[in-house]
Amino acid sequence: MPWRALPGQVADPYAVWLSEIMLQQTTVTTVMPYYERFLKRYPTVQALAAAPQQEVLALWAGLGYYSRARNLHACAQKLAQLGGFPPAVAGLQALPGIGAYTARAIAAIAFGVPVVPVDGNVERITSRLHAIEEPLPAARRQLDRLATLLNDDPRAREAPSDFAQALFDLGAGLCTPRRPSCLMCPWRATCKAYATGAPQRFPVRAPRKTKPERYGVVFVISDRQGAIWLRQRPEKGLLGGMTELPGSAWLDSALSLPEMLQEAPVEAAWKEAGQIRHVFTHFTLQLRVMVVRLADFAALHNQPGFACPPERVAHQALPSVMQKCLTLAGVASVD
Repeated sequence: MPWRALPGQVADPYAVWLSEIMLQQTTVTTVMPYYERFLKRYPTVQALAAAPQQEVLALWAGLGYYSRARNLHACAQKLAQLGGFPPAVAGLQALPGIGAYTARAIAAIAFGVPVVPVDGNVERITSRLHAIEEPLPAARRQLDRLATLLNDDPRAREAPSDFAQALFDLGAGLCTPRRPSCLMCPWRATCKAYATGAPQRFPVRAPRKTKPERYGVVFVISDRQGAIWLRQRPEKGLLGGMTELPGSAWLDSALSLPEMLQEAPVEAAWKEAGQIRHVFTHFTLQLRVMVVRLADFAALHNQPGFACPPERVAHQALPSVMQKCLTLAGVASVD
């Protein structure tokens, strides 16, 4: 992994921080190209701090959980003021977007502080070592307390960076969620979950709640030159500060066609391109996509937004849900 230091090298706290923020709720495979693009564009925390927020959001677009990008930018600006990363857990956790896990990860990996970062992998390892029957998320505080004891071995405390990353690798490579490779695990002899004969049962999870459905409509408006009318979302809230297509609020029930057209920013001969479905953390969203091509955007002069030339669309901070809508609309082929 490109953010890991080679043997004999000291980890770069900027690289560790950037990777850890990107890896929250996201797989390594997904993160890798984003990480490399960010480092190429912003090789230092000072470069990231000096960048416009919309540029950072545009580079992040598609990675999801966009509050991470806003916090990343705010944190970079704070670090630029401080002159670098504080090495202690408390100092790191005081920074925007850095919680308990990320603070411990940076402290252990980049600064050699003997603490145990508790991510999903470490949580799973701990629950199996102790065969914790209490289901998640209620067991999380107990698992965090038990995980802090994993590095009690003096050898682990002598190499905090190596030990923390070894724990991540143990969880990702051997102590996997569904088919753990227990015969290869160095902690097999003392693992209580292995002793039960069903280690994959741990961690125990509470029954999942069904995600609520929400509904809405978006309007894809283009002109004869292929420009698209876009607008910016409010800074706070879901997808805050991102670029979007004009549309309705996201409601608990679907809109009828007349109700959808009442939400349109301009009266026009709208056509329905279809519907997209997008899964957020706490709900599933279904959006109907309406399209129209106008001669120009004169009728929208009193509407919030801006005309985006076709060659600049890819540079906008469009979240995945809006990219899906544009793809469905097939803007280039709309009559």
